[in-house]
Amino acid sequence: MSASATWGIKLEAESKVTRRFQTTIPAAIRKALNLTENDRIQYKVLPDGQVVISRQLEEHSDPVINAFLDFVEADMFNNPENLQPLTLAMHEKINVLTAGIDADLNSPLSDDDE
Repeated sequence: MSASATWGIKLEAESKVTRRFQTTIPAAIRKALNLTENDRIQYKVLPDGQVVISRQLEEHSDPVINAFLDFVEADMFNNPENLQPLTLAMHEKINVLTAGIDADLNSPLSDDDE
């Protein structure tokens, strides 16, 4: 299956690479990604050599978390047969394990949590 079929491509565009290996992002792509001046973009090379370009949304990212997420993404892409749907039983178990836990993800950690 090609990446086109896998990714469900909505828009395609081309640009030329200069002698200095620079290129202009086509206007349609800039618009689709909602890019503005000084935004950062991220490139991901797929195993078949195709490249996925995306707008990098987070200015401050954690390199350890990013490395872990990259690992998970690569594993999912390279081993899709290992993916399993979230079953109702798993969902219920999660609810039991987290019952009564109130988490504010925006609050700083206490000294006991560090």
